[in-house]
Amino acid sequence: MDVFNFLGRSREARLQLEQHRQRLYRIAYAWTHNASLADDLVQETLAKALKKSGQLRDPNAGDAWLYSIMSNCYRDHFRRLRATDEIDENTIIHDSTPEKESSEQEIVLKVRAAIAKLAEGQRQVVTLVDIQGLSYMEVAQILNVPIGTVMSRLCRARYALKDLLVDLAPKLAAQEVKIRRIK
Repeated sequence: MDVFNFLGRSREARLQLEQHRQRLYRIAYAWTHNASLADDLVQETLAKALKKSGQLRDPNAGDAWLYSIMSNCYRDHFRRLRATDEIDENTIIHDSTPEKESSEQEIVLKVRAAIAKLAEGQRQVVTLVDIQGLSYMEVAQILNVPIGTVMSRLCRARYALKDLLVDLAPKLAAQEVKIRRIK
């Protein structure tokens, strides 16, 4: 996908920009757990990407390039705020309240809380690999670390998440039993 040709095609450009903005926002929110900070990071990322779009050599690497810019913006933000540790906790409120959505939302919140408890490096790797679906090589380039570091952080993060989310396992097992009875 050629990310940076959107300036020439206004309608298509808006759609592509919106898709990238949403994906960037999800990752930024997963890293920060703060909606306004995530918006700021996405805006800063897109502004830098537009300003430096001429530096992108491989148009196929546009996604990784955007995540790399956002990773740098994230680091820069916390470097500026190093003296303060204030991080607001936001809860996600859903307008619709069917039982299924409520249950899924509860699981999502538990997973997000578990991810928030991970060390920063593990949190970045698990969101980029497991949530965003990037390859180990892309994540290594984005975070500017060796691929072995990505793999070890991911392994530690997954073990930590397994321990943190152990209370979800019985619910899933109970649901599987119900499915077996139906068959």
